[in-house]
Amino acid sequence: MRVQWSIAGILPLALGVICTPALSQQPTAQLVREVVYNELRDHQLHGYWRYWIEQHTPKETWREEQVETADGPLTRLVLENGHPLDAASLQTEQTRLDHLLNSPEDQARLRQEHSDDEKRIGRVLALLPDAFIYEDAGQENGCYHLRFHPNPGYPPHSIEARIFHAMRGELWIDTRFKHLVRLDGQLQENVDFGFGILGRLYKGGWFRLERTQLSATDWKTERLEVHIGGRAMLFKTIARETSEVRGGFAPVPNRLSLTQGANLLFQTQSPVTTAQIKSAAFVPLR
Repeated sequence: MRVQWSIAGILPLALGVICTPALSQQPTAQLVREVVYNELRDHQLHGYWRYWIEQHTPKETWREEQVETADGPLTRLVLENGHPLDAASLQTEQTRLDHLLNSPEDQARLRQEHSDDEKRIGRVLALLPDAFIYEDAGQENGCYHLRFHPNPGYPPHSIEARIFHAMRGELWIDTRFKHLVRLDGQLQENVDFGFGILGRLYKGGWFRLERTQLSATDWKTERLEVHIGGRAMLFKTIARETSEVRGGFAPVPNRLSLTQGANLLFQTQSPVTTAQIKSAAFVPLR
């Protein structure tokens, strides 16, 4: 999922969340509303970037290079379980991208998926001001720190809203630029679909999102943790166990075509080494 929320590299966890010094405090509800406004406004003005993404699951690890284009993000697999791709796998990646560049149907699908992701992000952000009640938790390294829990008066009208509204957690805001820096959430109860017949997400599932500023209007996700389990119809187990780290952010020309993006992926190498990526691996904290 393309999340627009560089300082190239990863902020050391040992230092906590680092933000610019706060200018002043203000009512929490107003602050959250301004943050959402800024996120949605700046999202329309964003630049385009290239970066690496390393994902860790319980069974495997892989690294991709990603370039943002006008039609959506374009990716190339470069490492599997810490090892470079062999010749056959490299050819598979080349063939996959060649097929995309020559398939109007696949290009249309990429554009639609990208558009759907962007709309989903907007819907989730729009929930923040009204779906929760916020409590001031003070300041932490210059960030405004808030705790939140579900607003009992808020009526969730979609599956996304029901899942998000069932969480409580914490968020950190850069109060100088009024952008979201970190968001933690945990399900406080099971979330049933079709009275539990169609599916259920289990209480205790959690996520963490950390972001960093790249430019005046660009904030990007640099860490994402998702650890949620449940079951679907006929008792099929569903689970999402992912740790994702992003880095090596470098600007690219605005609105590249898919062909230009693919050429960039294959003609140049990322400046970030495998050792640096491994050292940035995110360890689950729960």
